[in-house]
Amino acid sequence: MCLASIAMDEILSADVIDFSSATADVSESKPPVDRLISGDPLTTAKNYFSDAEGKFFAGVWESTPGRWRVTYSEHEFCHVTKGRVRIENASGKRWEFGPGDSFVMPAGFSGTWEVLEPMSKLYVIYEPSGA
Repeated sequence: MCLASIAMDEILSADVIDFSSATADVSESKPPVDRLISGDPLTTAKNYFSDAEGKFFAGVWESTPGRWRVTYSEHEFCHVTKGRVRIENASGKRWEFGPGDSFVMPAGFSGTWEVLEPMSKLYVIYEPSGA
């Protein structure tokens, strides 16, 4: 995903990044063919904040239905605002989340994302050092 950085002097002078009025860096993508399991999902990331070090990000992510393999190098907090997703780890344990649900994807997680119906989530990502 392409992420824009806000200049450090802009961060220091800003009190709040208001998603309703801030300009987002928007990118669309599809899971790589070698990770795609089913469907033809299109994802849209609207990144509203990136820190100067490129380790902390916040925004809105949307996806159409589909299932694909994921591996996380970052820690990600997610809050579902619309739709449903099923997440399965490499051992076969499953979780399903819908509107109002919050969860964390820890760095090192490996498994699948399956968007069951068009969804939207708020995200906050932290990329640890050395990742």
